[in-house]
Amino acid sequence: MKILNITKDCILADRVFLADSFLARIKGLLGFKSLDVGQAMIIRPCNSVHTFFMHFPIDVLFVDKNNRVAKIIKRMKPFRVSLMCTRSKSVIELPAGIINSSNTSTGDMLEIQ
Repeated sequence: MKILNITKDCILADRVFLADSFLARIKGLLGFKSLDVGQAMIIRPCNSVHTFFMHFPIDVLFVDKNNRVAKIIKRMKPFRVSLMCTRSKSVIELPAGIINSSNTSTGDMLEIQ
C-alpha cells in the first residue's frame, strides 16, 4: 500500500501498516522501535491519537472522508495526546520530518493505493 500526496505530487509512504480493527487500533505503533522513512500507519476510524509508551516522535495527518488533510501535528513527542479533530475519519502516522520534507499542508489531497 502507498500514500501519495496528489497536491504536492509526492509519495509520503510506500510501506503502510493498516490498523482498522479494534485491537490493531489499540496497539497502533506500540512495540515499534522507530518508523523508517517510507513507513506509515493508517488508523481508521480515528479522530485523536496518543503517543503513550512510544519512544520516538511522529508526524500526524488527520484525514477527512474525502482524503483531504484536515489537521497536521509535526513531530508529536512521546507521552502526548492530540486534541480531537471532528472532521477526521482516519489518521496517518509518519516518521517525524516527513511533513516538512514533503511540504504537506492542510487541505492537500491524498490518495491511498
